[in-house]
Amino acid sequence: MPHEHHHHAHEYRGQDRAFLIGIALNLAFVAIESVFGVLSHSMALLADAGHNLGDVLALALAWGASLLGRRRPSQRFTYGLRSSSILAALFNAMLLMLVVGGIAVEAVQRLLNPAPVATMTVIWVALCGVVVNTATALLFLRGRERDLNLRGAFLHMAADAAVSLGVVLAGVGMLYSGRLWLDPAMSLVIAAVIVGSTWGLLRDSLDLSLHAVPPRIDAAQIRAYLSALQGVAELHDLHIWGMSTTETALTAHLVMPAGCPSDRFITQVADELRERYGIGHATIQVETGDGAHPCALAPDHVV
Repeated sequence: MPHEHHHHAHEYRGQDRAFLIGIALNLAFVAIESVFGVLSHSMALLADAGHNLGDVLALALAWGASLLGRRRPSQRFTYGLRSSSILAALFNAMLLMLVVGGIAVEAVQRLLNPAPVATMTVIWVALCGVVVNTATALLFLRGRERDLNLRGAFLHMAADAAVSLGVVLAGVGMLYSGRLWLDPAMSLVIAAVIVGSTWGLLRDSLDLSLHAVPPRIDAAQIRAYLSALQGVAELHDLHIWGMSTTETALTAHLVMPAGCPSDRFITQVADELRERYGIGHATIQVETGDGAHPCALAPDHVV
């Protein structure tokens, strides 16, 4: 147990350092991109600056939720504050959608009234964006396999590197063709990329906030597994929900006419649910199906 605690502490320190460096890098780049976007009259740079500002907030919210999720349970918050990661994801998705609206409106106005752009400035600043976003993505490369938050941060920053590369391409296109509409057109492409990457986050975080079954969990398989356990005659009151963006909980009532075989049976079921289905917090209630004392939650439609 002390070794496990030390391992988690070391892992958390690594995550905190990654979030801190990522936030600092992107905040500095947002400032640079905003200044040069105004000076060069580039809507694409300003659009990307708005996007990157949203990324800074996303990293800050993810980091804050990670810190809150480590707090111990209390008498008031018996699960701790794990669900803060869901609220952070939902807030971040809604904010990014607002940013997209502002980018799209301004881009359409620029398409109707194209303005001169300092092309070389756009290209060099966007190239800096490719470097910054790639470096930030690499900070989350190691933990992305086991932590949904880190995976989201990695994919988000990797996508941003691709968006910055798109701005470079728009700048090169303007440099050689003189077509000013390429800049606001790239802004609309960036807006579309943001919507595409944010829509899934918005949907999933909204689902989790309503206690939906997490998308990586197959509820039908779990129901079939529990129903097929030796001695189980009936299964009811099965609920599966996300305690956070990385943890899943389950409750179920098993009707076993012969009674619960032993504590070992419950432990084995919980271990199987964790290792095979990724459910780390399982609560199993065993009933004998006594008709004189029926379970009030027996029908599946009763909650």
